[in-house]
Amino acid sequence: MDRGAYDIASHSAEELGAGISNLPAKAIRATPFAWPDPASIPPRKWLFGRWLLRGEITAVIAPGGVGKSTFVGGVALSLASGREFLGKTVWEGARTVWVWNLEDDLREMERSLIASALHHRIGYVECGDRLFVDSGLDQRLCTATEGPNGLQIIEPVYEDLRREIVERGIDVLIIDPFVSSHDVDENSNSLIDTVGKRWKRLASETGSSIVLVHHTKKMGGQEVRAESSRGAVALINVARSTLVMNPMSKEEGERFGIVDRHEQRAIVRVDDDKPNRAPPENAWWMKKVSVALENRDDFGRTDEVGAAIHWVPPDPFENVSTRDLYEVQSAIQSADAEQCRDNVQAAGWVGHIIGTVLKLDSNDAFQKARIKALLKTWIANGALAIERRDPKGKGRDVPYVTVGDWVDPAHLPTPPSGVG
Repeated sequence: MDRGAYDIASHSAEELGAGISNLPAKAIRATPFAWPDPASIPPRKWLFGRWLLRGEITAVIAPGGVGKSTFVGGVALSLASGREFLGKTVWEGARTVWVWNLEDDLREMERSLIASALHHRIGYVECGDRLFVDSGLDQRLCTATEGPNGLQIIEPVYEDLRREIVERGIDVLIIDPFVSSHDVDENSNSLIDTVGKRWKRLASETGSSIVLVHHTKKMGGQEVRAESSRGAVALINVARSTLVMNPMSKEEGERFGIVDRHEQRAIVRVDDDKPNRAPPENAWWMKKVSVALENRDDFGRTDEVGAAIHWVPPDPFENVSTRDLYEVQSAIQSADAEQCRDNVQAAGWVGHIIGTVLKLDSNDAFQKARIKALLKTWIANGALAIERRDPKGKGRDVPYVTVGDWVDPAHLPTPPSGVG
């Protein structure tokens, strides 16, 4: 009997039972849940922070010029040396890494890796034979083609990759960029899904972590998200983690007291856009620093090449105590209301009072940004409050900062002077 043609609605229960009994034996079976002991479930095998995982694909999405090759080069050196200079845990210690850049020549890759190695004081002694580097200009990689007969996955290429990964003991393979590793329509979700899943199978078969670096579409100044990847989104769906790279925005720079636009562009925020997006203060940041290779030629020319370092935003609460907050509250309570405006553009901005109490220059860009961050936090946690008033009686409310929940002076620590 043709199962697909069986019209359930037009038959009685008896007829249904008789008809179904003539169907072929079941090929699909539901499996009861075994309720394993939680302690017996193997943990995920992370290799680098919570970004690179054995048996899985990680996608890195970035616009041109943001420093993605500098970033992945730093990751490769951190893994090969076991050194955690990027602030990410190398869980299994030094691992074997294969970087295959399909756009740059070998010399350019050497400049980038050596610059990073010089800055972080890493060399062969630390990495041993655990770093492999190839250029697509010397050794082409094509894993799939599209022709008259449709998509063709080039299995011999994947078999060669599998053998090399196993024989060399490769733990992490980095392909940069993904678009140069195949010859299929990058806008086709069905084709890219098939190609991406074949990479996923390779990762699963070898127990390695595979990183596929991908370009973004034209962003027009907008922030990069996972969905910003060029072409089909199927690659993002296959990936276990999707790292997106964004240069520091002007607003983020002002928040951290960095007003020089050149310096802002040298700092890049990296988010795992698949599980979550951390607020800027808790995001992972990379800064590109210039390293001199001292490779001077007969004409006096030498190379300055970027290297990745972990950049940590300044903490606005560093050296700010509960007593400092109490003194800020006291100063605001006793000040004239017109000196407690919430508007940072107002002559009577309350930040000037905070700056005086904490000995911060409220006219300095960096310290002003710090005062704004303190003020925002204290308002959010209720230590300070916003009160709207109409000072001129013209029906136009203006926000003022007042004291919210007072710090209990009985709980304040005794200052060094001994006066409570």
